[in-house]
This record gives sequence, structure tokens and C-alpha cells, in this order.
Amino acid sequence: MFKALVVDKDEESGKTSAAVREIGPDDLPHAEVTVAVEYSTVNYKDGLCIGPGGGLVRKYPHVPGIDFAGTVEESSDDRYKPGDKVVLTGWRVGEAHWGGYAQKARVKADWLVPLPEGLDTRAAMAVGTAGLTAMLAVMALEDHGLQPGHGPVLVTGAAGGVGSVATAILARLGHEVAAVTGRPEQEDYLRALGATQIVPREEFAEVTRKPLESELWAGCVDAVAGAMLGRVLKQMKYGTSVAAIGLAGGAAIEGALITPFILRGVNLLGIDSVMQPYDNRVRAWQRIARDLPMDKLESMVQPATLSDLPQLGKDILKGQVKGRVVVDVNA
Repeated sequence: MFKALVVDKDEESGKTSAAVREIGPDDLPHAEVTVAVEYSTVNYKDGLCIGPGGGLVRKYPHVPGIDFAGTVEESSDDRYKPGDKVVLTGWRVGEAHWGGYAQKARVKADWLVPLPEGLDTRAAMAVGTAGLTAMLAVMALEDHGLQPGHGPVLVTGAAGGVGSVATAILARLGHEVAAVTGRPEQEDYLRALGATQIVPREEFAEVTRKPLESELWAGCVDAVAGAMLGRVLKQMKYGTSVAAIGLAGGAAIEGALITPFILRGVNLLGIDSVMQPYDNRVRAWQRIARDLPMDKLESMVQPATLSDLPQLGKDILKGQVKGRVVVDVNA
């Protein structure tokens, strides 16, 4: 028997409840690889899956946790053998398939990535889906011409998980980073990650019908969308790109016009980490091991245990979690 955070749903009321329980190997889903989980983390999707479900969870009881890192215990797939260190993000694990908030997980071999040299399992979960998404965003901006020295790169939602890692990576690569936050008390934290400029969120709150604004940004990693993205697009320099990774401010791009795209050649790049192909995942994890400053990563980390998760799930949905939460499932 081993511990897991199990979410149940009352069919009459529709309400969910989460608690740490003991389950056995026979309770796990059928798949090729069993992993002894060492660490997981907390993302916005995890908050939904721990709590109301958000339409992500198909069946109850359910074990959430969209990320995990650990050691292969059993494998019927030749690509992995007992003792291999692996990391998993995405593939709807923790949503449609039981996830990493347990001391053991059983998943498809196709969903795993070998842990890159230079990272341990704890560091991998300090990175997690948020960090992988941040690196995929930076790689996409680079693939579309972003280079140091071209001007400041804007990061919206900078104190969140993706924003924190993106800020640290971009600064490490030699970029000026302008960090947008609605939490002024996070200025010291963001500057320690490498931000050279702090931009209050209120500066992007107004929806305008101007076709264009002054050219300010050489690139952008945007976690917010909504009215903020509508304003940012109008402020991008000629031929630059915005990597869109989230919708904390709403799914609509309020106030957006076609003019930045056809008059300045601005690119809007969609970043998805869930179904990302294997080769690009490996490339991104190798870049993380090389380009993410581990001392900065450690400053983002908030430790947690399985029993902390019900409250953390509520907190992240309210925007009250800073940086990266690393969950020691064996503590």
C-alpha cells in the first residue's frame, strides 16, 4: 500500500473533496511503466483537478498531478528499465489519467522523457510543466528571430510559475527582461530572478481602439491574454513575436486589431506543452538543464507534501501561489 491524494465527487451535490488515502498497486491504471514517484508540483490545472474539476476530470475517484519525476520500478517497454530516472509532463495525465500525487504512478512509456543530465528529480519538478512551457516559449521566440540586444522582452504574469522561469531563462541568455505583475510586493523577487524593469499590470488594463502604439518590446512571453495581450500586440517592435502560453486574463484578446500583424509583421505564437512531440520535449529539457540558472530556480521553490495539496489547490486558483511548489510525495 502507498499514499495518494484521492479526489472524490458526491454525485448528488456535485461537490468534490480531496484527502490523502492509502491505495494499492491494483488500483493504478493499466500501462507499460510503473514509476516510484519522488516529486510532483502544483499548476493551475492541478488546482482545478483537486477542486471543482474544471471539466478536466472524467471519472472519480481520481488522483491528480499533471507532473511527476521519479525512478522506474517496472517496465514492459524496452525503452525504460528499473532504476531509470524519468520525468513526465502533459498528455492529460492528472486529468483523464491518474497522475503524480501518489507514491507510485503507472503510465504509457510514450509519455515519459529520460531525466536529462544535470537535473535531479527535485529540480525537474521545480521546473515542471510551467518551466517546460517557459522554455518552449523562449525556443519559439528564438526560432522567430529573438536575440539579445534587440530590446527588452516582456513577461506577463511574471511572478507566476511560467513567468518566473521565463524571466530567469531570458535573463540568463542575456536579454533585458520587463516583468509585468499586479503584485508590487514581488518586485524584489522578480529582480532577483533577473528582471531589469518592473511594469505594473495596470498599465495594460485599459482596452483601446488605437491601431498601434509605440514600439517597445523585442519579444513577449504572455501568460495573461485578455485586454493585456490586446495592448501588448500593439506595442511590439517590427517583426517581433509574442509567445502565448496562458489565459489568466480571459480567453478573448480584448481590443486586438489586425494592424500589428499586417503593418508591423508581428507574430502570435501559440505554445502547448501537453501534446508536444517527444523530440521537442527532449530538446527543451536539455535546454533547461543548460540555460536555467539553478540558484535562481531554488529561490522560486516552495516545498510541500501531499497533505498540503487541498489548500494549495485553492490558493493557486486565487492567484496566491508564487513561483514553483515542489511536492515531496514521500514526506
